[in-house]
Amino acid sequence: MLNKVPEVTIWFWIIKILCTTVGESFADWINMTLGVGLVNTSLLFTAVFVVVLAVQMKVRAYVPFAYWLTVVVVSVTGTLYTDILTDQQGVPLAVSSSIFALLLAVVFAVWYARERTLSIHSIDTTPREGFYWLAVLVTFALGTATGDWTLDLTGWGPGKSVLLPLALIAIVTGLWRYGADAILTFWIAYILTRPLGANIGDWLATPGSEKGLGLGTLTTSIIFLSAILGTVIYLTISRADVIEDEEPSESAGPVSTPARRKVSLAVLGVAAAGTAGLLVYANSQPHTTGLADDAPAPTCSQKALTQAQATQHIKASFPAASVTRFRTIVQDTLAKVTTGDQAGAKTRIKDLETAWDDGQATLQPKDCSAWTFLDGQIDDALTSVRAATPKPADEKATLQAFLTTLG
Repeated sequence: MLNKVPEVTIWFWIIKILCTTVGESFADWINMTLGVGLVNTSLLFTAVFVVVLAVQMKVRAYVPFAYWLTVVVVSVTGTLYTDILTDQQGVPLAVSSSIFALLLAVVFAVWYARERTLSIHSIDTTPREGFYWLAVLVTFALGTATGDWTLDLTGWGPGKSVLLPLALIAIVTGLWRYGADAILTFWIAYILTRPLGANIGDWLATPGSEKGLGLGTLTTSIIFLSAILGTVIYLTISRADVIEDEEPSESAGPVSTPARRKVSLAVLGVAAAGTAGLLVYANSQPHTTGLADDAPAPTCSQKALTQAQATQHIKASFPAASVTRFRTIVQDTLAKVTTGDQAGAKTRIKDLETAWDDGQATLQPKDCSAWTFLDGQIDDALTSVRAATPKPADEKATLQAFLTTLG
């Protein structure tokens, strides 16, 4: 076969980042906004991945549409696998990051032992292509886990969180131009583009109240899918990323010598140590994590409350303006459910989720027990309204229970 992957040009990295952004925003849109659910979304994209990968493996040379469609789908799939471990199984992000790092090391070790190279300039046999796509899948899962772990440790907002992977990619790029090992720097950059793209997607989709641009997951997905489509069309016509030779030479890259590779490894080690030190420092500072499933237990005293007790706690502790805001949103949602406007109910319930997240830093310290009670009711309401096949009776029951608790 001819080489099955594109030449690594600036177009490669642009479209790779676009794909990783879609992996974050599109998965969130299907899982949460449409209410398909994490497990069902994962099963759906696993099936789609199998189909598009079969098509990609069947072609005998690099075809932009087949290749980049596979990357888009694998970006969503890898993200979902990490989310399942974190959200469904309760695996700490530090553990999942370690698992995926070890798995990637095993994939690379077996790949090299069999093929004696990890270069993407030689993906010209079926076994090599199989190893390549397995490695790509694991890098997406690893990038998701390490990116989420970083946010959990630091509590950084969506805009600020872009800076760390961007700075690390700049360092890796500089080392590659200096003469670092091309294969090593390629795979490090490939992993780092995952948290970079995901953070860009979160920044664009997050509401303005949380220091994002507030475009929403659907709009962000459409923008980036359109950009990917336009780029792929351009590459198909221009063939700017096609490796023309059956046995391309890697000598066109920067000059690399043993001495330069040693210096580059030392710099990478310093960068890794500096990153670890930065994360330890950021974690030591007061911050609110955005990842509830991996967050430490609240420091406030909690006790189980009845609904009547929760109502009294809320009346005594929560600001009236916040309670009124929640009540208005839930009443609007209940009215839409009653009139059969399911699409409108899903849209309005999103406002409740946003308002609740915005108010956590203020409300939870005021009364942790009441906050926990309401948090469980909100989860029930979100699940019932966003269900793949909503049941109006369940929706009304969960929404009415929330209103009752609010008094």
